[in-house]
Amino acid sequence: MTDFFNTLKAQTQNEREYLLAAPIIQRVFKGQASLEEYASFLAQAYHHVKHTVPLMMSLGARLTDEQEWLREAVAEYIEEEIGHQEWVLNDIAACGFDKESVRHSKPQFATEMMVSYAYDSIARKNPLSFFGMVHVLEGTSIALADGAASNIADAVGLPKKAFSYLTSHGALDIEHVKFFENLMNKITNEADQQAILHGAKCFYRLYGDIFRALDDEPFFKASAQEQHA
Repeated sequence: MTDFFNTLKAQTQNEREYLLAAPIIQRVFKGQASLEEYASFLAQAYHHVKHTVPLMMSLGARLTDEQEWLREAVAEYIEEEIGHQEWVLNDIAACGFDKESVRHSKPQFATEMMVSYAYDSIARKNPLSFFGMVHVLEGTSIALADGAASNIADAVGLPKKAFSYLTSHGALDIEHVKFFENLMNKITNEADQQAILHGAKCFYRLYGDIFRALDDEPFFKASAQEQHA
């Protein structure tokens, strides 16, 4: 078994730092995020999380007979991910906002581009490149989720039920990350490895742009009274 997972982490470090340097993430770490910023993050999360299962279905359909072992792993992922977009919407409602307005809204440009790139990578290039997105969305979340949820809760006074999506990717998700690590270490084909590496680098940039866009285009805006308080 190779140690491709550690290679994946090491060779995408610069791109990961680009994501973590997003101003809104820095404010989260400092306990300065607002209620509207958190809810706006969830709105965009909904627009990509709802595609996770369809994307994995597309990936599974494009695997070869020799990759049947990988298809079984994808099926396990699908079973775990079904319905998570509803968790996001319920968190939005727990924040005091209209979740149906999010359900029927359109994603921001940066969010749509990340989702579009995911579908394109599966259909036009190596379908295994999608694991680069899995690495970005889940692999780094274990370092972000628990602290971020705690800091946001302290900053805006939200109840625990407003963080079901975020905390599901925290310490309790260690086993899930370990599953992904073992899966990556079973991928020995160099072309597949390079596709995943390239995908991860791109998805770090694309996901980082979603966070940056939240400053320019917040879905939920603070009232004028709050802005001048």
